[in-house]
Amino acid sequence: MKFTDAAIRALKPREERYIEWGEGSPGFGLRVSPQGRKSWVFMYRFDGKARMMTLGTFPAMTLSAARKAYATAFETVEQGEDPGASAVQKKKEERESPTIAQLADDYIERWAKIRKRSWTADRRALDYDVIPAWGKRKAKEITRRDVLDLLDDIANRGAPIQANRTLALISRMFNWAIERAILDVNPCFRVKAPAPEKKKDRVLSADEIKTFWRAFQDESLPVKPVVRLIIQMILITAQRKGEVVLMRWADIDRAEKIWTIPAEVAKNGRVHRVPLSDLALSLIDQAAEIVSKGETRPLNEYVFKSPRGEGPCDPAAIARAVARNQAVLGADFTPHDLRRTAATHMTGMGVPRLTVSKILNHTEQEVTAIYDRYAYDSEKRQALESWAARLSEIVGDDVPASNVVPLRPAAG
Repeated sequence: MKFTDAAIRALKPREERYIEWGEGSPGFGLRVSPQGRKSWVFMYRFDGKARMMTLGTFPAMTLSAARKAYATAFETVEQGEDPGASAVQKKKEERESPTIAQLADDYIERWAKIRKRSWTADRRALDYDVIPAWGKRKAKEITRRDVLDLLDDIANRGAPIQANRTLALISRMFNWAIERAILDVNPCFRVKAPAPEKKKDRVLSADEIKTFWRAFQDESLPVKPVVRLIIQMILITAQRKGEVVLMRWADIDRAEKIWTIPAEVAKNGRVHRVPLSDLALSLIDQAAEIVSKGETRPLNEYVFKSPRGEGPCDPAAIARAVARNQAVLGADFTPHDLRRTAATHMTGMGVPRLTVSKILNHTEQEVTAIYDRYAYDSEKRQALESWAARLSEIVGDDVPASNVVPLRPAAG
């Protein structure tokens, strides 16, 4: 029959399925089911066998679109390829193509958990911003426009730096997908971070330290006691937030007054020994009091136990506590700024920069640095005890600082 829209619409269902073949188009037909469903088909021979493939359904696929699909399939046969097999493979790939939610799960399990101690932060960011927006969509369908719209939404809610972090995260996830032959392109390519990054040089003055420290003495401040102790411990020891949060009782030698950060916790993957001042030990005792209500050593593993379970306190809770109470704390700062503050004040007190670097556990390239884990223990102890004494002067607390040797001010 000669196919026209009117002729096609006029075709009625019969008791059995039948096919009307198009005039002048070999193998091009319209199949009509007993229920009235109309499907475009192409019958051809390949490897000596008759085959049939479905091109689409009418009216979703118009007559014009069906003719184009037929022409493409016909040409494929002429070139010695099986269009039906190609269509089946394409549908299979489409079915197996992961959604963003599936890709995110794979990325976390196969890449982030293996390589990043902070993988939980990636998980939270994906669950909070990315999955709600894109979760059900195929990963290969995400475009640069989608990326820009997502980042704009995050920035517009007042979180421009988080938008930067999200861009870095999803770009890393898409690159991983390319490496795994899941995707061919990264939709984040040439997408710029939406917000300028502030230079990380924030150092609290003595007055700011005094204000925020004393704010913690007010029990009405909406901050969990364990969170307050973690924030103070970061300032006292100059260690990273994630390392302080994961402090375990097994890592503390009270007789030697040493906290040993295991390699699997330390950011640079190397064991790190941190001398504990009396001020630091007093905070550890307060943590024990909070958890065990009088026990010297609680039965749980972590010093700074989460108020909601037996595991460690959530690192994100530390940043939130500081951010939400900036006005009361009297200064705009982040937990990491406290680490920088401690280092800067120690340098200003005359502590050699090399000693401060040892306290901060910065990565060293020398072979001896890998093995000599006890190097600079005495220098680090002297510096941290002097810093604890200086902190006591700043905040006005009467904390003993035994065996402290005053340091001369740094030259210049």
